[in-house]
Amino acid sequence: MSDDEDIQVEGPILEEDDPMRAFLPTSFGKKSKEADIAAQIDRSKRTVNEPIATNPKSRDSDSDDSNDSNESEDDSDDDNDDDEYPTSHEMVIKTHDRAVTSISLDPAGGRLISGSIDGTVKLHDFSSLTPTTIRAFKSVDPYETKASAAGSESHPVHHVEFNPLAGGIFLCISAHPQAKILSRDGDIITEFVKGDMYLRDMHNTKGHVSEVTTGTWHPTDKNLCVTAGTDSTLRIWDINNKRSQKDVIVFKSKAAGAAGRTRMTAVAWDAPTQGGNNVLISAALDGSLVMWGGNGPFTRPSGEIKEAHKPNTWTGGVDISSDGRMVVTRGGDNLIKLWDTRKFKEPLVSVEHPSTSDHYSSTNIKYAPNSTSIITGSATGHLHILNPGNLRPEYVTPVTPGSPVITVDWHPKINQIITGSANAETHILYNPTMSTRGAVDVMSRAPKRRHIDDNPEFTTDQSMGLSGESIITPGALAGTKKTGVTASGRSKDPRRPHVPQQTPFLRSQPDEKHISQNIPLSRMLHEDPREALLKYADLAKKDPVFTKAWKDTQPVTQYADVSDEEEDGPEKKKVKR
Repeated sequence: MSDDEDIQVEGPILEEDDPMRAFLPTSFGKKSKEADIAAQIDRSKRTVNEPIATNPKSRDSDSDDSNDSNESEDDSDDDNDDDEYPTSHEMVIKTHDRAVTSISLDPAGGRLISGSIDGTVKLHDFSSLTPTTIRAFKSVDPYETKASAAGSESHPVHHVEFNPLAGGIFLCISAHPQAKILSRDGDIITEFVKGDMYLRDMHNTKGHVSEVTTGTWHPTDKNLCVTAGTDSTLRIWDINNKRSQKDVIVFKSKAAGAAGRTRMTAVAWDAPTQGGNNVLISAALDGSLVMWGGNGPFTRPSGEIKEAHKPNTWTGGVDISSDGRMVVTRGGDNLIKLWDTRKFKEPLVSVEHPSTSDHYSSTNIKYAPNSTSIITGSATGHLHILNPGNLRPEYVTPVTPGSPVITVDWHPKINQIITGSANAETHILYNPTMSTRGAVDVMSRAPKRRHIDDNPEFTTDQSMGLSGESIITPGALAGTKKTGVTASGRSKDPRRPHVPQQTPFLRSQPDEKHISQNIPLSRMLHEDPREALLKYADLAKKDPVFTKAWKDTQPVTQYADVSDEEEDGPEKKKVKR
C-alpha cells in the first residue's frame, strides 16, 4: 500500500431515522458543555404569578361592558403588574431549621443575613453562590452559651439589620438583655452592657435589664443605634462605647397602673430625603404610639397616641416614609393604619389585615423604595403590595402558601424583594429586566458540579468558618482562647483530641520522683506492713526492748501433755435441755 492512498474506515450504515444513532458517538475527545443561562432563568420563573387582588378601577356607565373587553383588560392588568413589580422570578434559600424572623441586605446588595428562631444568623454571599450551591457560607450563634453548646435551644433572633451607612457591621438582637454588633463576616465586635435589675429607676441603669425586642440604626450617624426592650425603655447606643448607653428614653405607660411599665414592641428612626428633622417613633404593648424628635432631646415626646392599636396586642411593624411625613403601623389587632406626623392624633386610613403577631412577634411592614408602595406579609403566605395612600392591595402574590410570611424587605439598589417565612425559607423575588445583581447574577452563573467536598457542612468548621484542611497557628485566632470542650465533655472539633486543662493544683502537684528524693520514709508507702514487721522478729527475741524488765520474773509457760485419748480435746459439757 502506497503512502498516497487514503485509509478508509468502514462504519455502520444506518438510516437517518434509525434509533441506534442516539447511542453512537458523533465526535471524539472531551466535550465542553456550556450552561444555558436563558434556560436557568426560565426555570426560576414563578409558576403562580397572577395577582389575587387588585385595586378596583372605576369605569364609566356608558362604556361597553362586553366579556371580551373585560378579559382583555384583565390580561393587560396582569401584564402591567408583572412589569411593575419585580416578582416574576424567585430564588429560594433553605439554610435555617426553623422560622425566619428577620432578614437584611447590606447597602451594596451583595451580602444577605437572616435570623431565625433556631438562634442562628446565616450569612450568604451572592458572589459565591451558583444555582446548585445555594447555601450560607457561615452560621453564627451570637449568644452561644455552655447550655446551648451542649445541645439545648439557644436564644431566638428577633432582629438583624445592616448599617445603612457602613455596610461592614450589622445589629443583632435576640431574646436577651444585651444587643450585639457583628461584622459582615460574623465576628462579634461589640456587646452592650446589661443593666442592674435591682434598680427601680430605669434612668440610672446603664443598659437593658430585660429582653430586647427590636432595634434600628440612626439614619445619618453610622455610630448610633437604638434598641427597644421589655423594660419600657428605648436606649440609644454609641457602638464605640459598650459600657453605657448614650441616651435613655423611659416610657411611662398610663394604662399600666402605678408601675408605669410596658413592653416596647417596635421602633423606627428615619430622616427625610429632602432634608429636615429626624423622627423617632416607637410602639408599645399597651397600644400606644409615641413620637420623638430624632435629634433629641428625648425628655418629652412630641406626639403620643394612647390607643393607636388595641391594648395588649403586639404591634410588630412600624415604618416611616421617605419624606418623613407618613407612618404606617401593623398591629396585632388585625389592622394596618396610616398616620400623619403633622397631625399625630387620628389615623388617616385603617384597613383590616390578618396578623401573625400571636406566634411571630417580629412581623414587619415596610415602605418600598421612594415610598411608592407598602409591602407586608400575611398569615396565608402571601406577599401584599399596598397603595401608600389608601392601603388597598395593588398586588397580592403567593410566596409560601400555607406558611405565614413573617418579614419582608425591598432593596432599592438591586430592586429585589426578600421574604422570610415560617417554614424556614427565604425567598428572593426579582425580575431579570428590572433587577440587577443579587439573585440575577446567581441564576446567571453556570451550575457547579456537585461534590461532597463542596458542602461546607462537612469540610468547614462552622464555629470559625475555616476549611478542615487549613493550617491554623495556635493562638492566632480570636476564638482559640476558649476551651475546646463543651459542657458534656466532648471536644468542639472532632479532629482535635481532648487536652486536659492545666489547673493551678495540677501545676503545683509534685511527681513521684520528687517525693521519693525529698520526703523521708516515703518508700514505706509501697511496702507490705506484715513483711516490714516480721523483718524484726529475730531481733525482738534476742534483744527485747519492751519486755526486758520482766526477763527474770517472767513465769515459764507450762502446758499439759495431751494423751492419745484426748487428741480430740476435752469432752464438751452436755448441754442441759
